[in-house]
Amino acid sequence: MLGEGIIKGLAETARNFVGSYVEADRLTTVQYPEERLPTKEAARNFPFLVFDGNDAHAGMRCVACQICEKECPPQCIYIEKSKDKKPDYVGKPQFYPKIFDIDISVCMSCQICVEVCPFEAIKMDTEFELSNTDRFAGLLFDKHQLAKSNEYYRKIHPAEAAAVDGRLAAEKAKAEAKTKADVEAKAKAAAAAAKTAAPPPPKPAPIPTT
Repeated sequence: MLGEGIIKGLAETARNFVGSYVEADRLTTVQYPEERLPTKEAARNFPFLVFDGNDAHAGMRCVACQICEKECPPQCIYIEKSKDKKPDYVGKPQFYPKIFDIDISVCMSCQICVEVCPFEAIKMDTEFELSNTDRFAGLLFDKHQLAKSNEYYRKIHPAEAAAVDGRLAAEKAKAEAKTKADVEAKAKAAAAAAKTAAPPPPKPAPIPTT
């Protein structure tokens, strides 16, 4: 029918208009910033770096593998790898980012950096109040500004963070079990080698005859 689409559109507009007075889920207008709608868990804005514990440097999950830098479509990530290493969450020595910068004025919030990261080190934030009078240096975030705790990650993305914590805990337990098995195997091998290398016991002296 001619004009059917227009009629449906007007009907939807009328339904939302009337519903906004009687249905709580249709109260779409809030007096921002005094009033704020709760952020959806699936919301995403710009990336941040996750660290475990209370020390951002010691707990930084990023190992400066630079995969996110290479895969970033707008090339807004810059990473410089450290010369030394520090233990990661399973105790394995790993490199860390000496420099990790993200130009959020260029970032397109595509989340590709999150998807390609094999260490669960970079996630998407929900913070959006980032206006700044300096559109250059003010929107270039370094690793100190990007680093946020795993507790913060659990707060903004609880379901996703719980799944990540479960995977990391399983990987850590597996690594610890492997290390323990290796230590036990080496101890057994060392004991067997020591037993083989030990000189045979001396033969008893012959008993003199009269």
